[in-house]
Amino acid sequence: MMVRTYSKPWTRRRFIKAGAMTAAFMAIGGCAKNPVTGRSQLMFVSETDEITMDRQAAPHQLSADYGRTQDGELNAYVSEVGQRLAGVSHRPEMPYNFQVVNATYVNAYAFPGGTIACTRGIMLDMESEAELAGLLGHEIAHVNARHTASRMSTSILVSLAAGVGGALIGAKYGGEMGALAGGLGAFGAGMLLASYSRADERQADSLGMEYMTRAEYNPDGMAGLMEALNALHDKEPSALEVMFATHPMSSERLATARAEANTKYLSAREYSMYRERYMDNTAALRAKAPAIKDLQTAEKHLIKKEYTKADEHIASALAKAPDDYVGLLLMAKSKAAQGRYNEGIPYAERAREAYPAEPQALQLNGLLLVRNGNFAQALTNFAAYETALPGNPYSAFYKGYCKEGMGDRRGAASEYVRFLEQVNQGDQAKHAYYRLVEWGYVQGMAEPVSNPFRGLA
Repeated sequence: MMVRTYSKPWTRRRFIKAGAMTAAFMAIGGCAKNPVTGRSQLMFVSETDEITMDRQAAPHQLSADYGRTQDGELNAYVSEVGQRLAGVSHRPEMPYNFQVVNATYVNAYAFPGGTIACTRGIMLDMESEAELAGLLGHEIAHVNARHTASRMSTSILVSLAAGVGGALIGAKYGGEMGALAGGLGAFGAGMLLASYSRADERQADSLGMEYMTRAEYNPDGMAGLMEALNALHDKEPSALEVMFATHPMSSERLATARAEANTKYLSAREYSMYRERYMDNTAALRAKAPAIKDLQTAEKHLIKKEYTKADEHIASALAKAPDDYVGLLLMAKSKAAQGRYNEGIPYAERAREAYPAEPQALQLNGLLLVRNGNFAQALTNFAAYETALPGNPYSAFYKGYCKEGMGDRRGAASEYVRFLEQVNQGDQAKHAYYRLVEWGYVQGMAEPVSNPFRGLA
């Protein structure tokens, strides 16, 4: 065993701090056996925590990606392929669920408890079931190797090393760091989907190829997937900005996939790529490809605030697919960004009618109605949104703002208090706090209230 020596002398203070940190580590967690390697690793996040975080955060991310596609046959097909791979993985007992989401950007992601999603955009860029198996196998691998839980445990360790460890002693799961250790609170979808390391990606590639060949898919599917993504990135880098940010790609990973397909998994190359089956099951999606491509272009223009060009491409998409949920919401968002709220409301309402089970349209319609001064109708939308998708603290703020606009101070104050219990910074938090001060519910120094909807649709 190698022992690292340090030139810095061990003072009494360093011994006390080291002892406190050790006690904190013992208090909040310990070592766990990695289900893939079988080796012990420092882990502050339990499997129960992984599943709990997944169930709390995944619904919000799926809704942000415009919900599960309404193509039930496509979802069933992807789920069937995913479950086939999960069954031969290292953690087959996890509550996996596989979704195709309506988002048009190119990406796929996994939450730690087994929720795995791929966008319509990436589904259009694949050409065989083997490529789909490579994609899903890679995401299953992140769940199996507990990459998110490991990253979270490292974050907790770094925070402890920075000096907060002593605060945990005597309060095993108390306070903010207790929430981190328990997998709750500060870790939302953004943290759970943060970028993986290159080492994590290499391991996910290797495991993904192992799972797909165990499930009798041709390993060329993994290499083909990487070739397609790398080619798309070289041709149109912006199309893969999100995916490459969370899944660092490299020519080395592509070369490794090709090499393993030709050596380690050479015998598995007799398995089928299932191109025809993939094409059959994605026929309805591919029929919408021209509209989806229009929406991809429109989103690029929206990011650049080129609203006229964005509107043209969205209108083109809606001419091809009039009831497309993403197209309708993008047009509503574009109109809102231009301050043309009256024009945006009909699109948000059409989106709600096109996909009643998906709540994002309710929230967007509420925001537009607030901007238009229709607080009562906006409140109805926000209340319905919170019922459909609980857990978003801003629902309380929006409801409070509507009640304030309707002259219901008591109701507004109740919602603002509920909001401030979860969020304590930003324009919305300032607005809520200073209203409570102004109305006499809180003692404090009143300041001018900024625009709480600045930066919002």
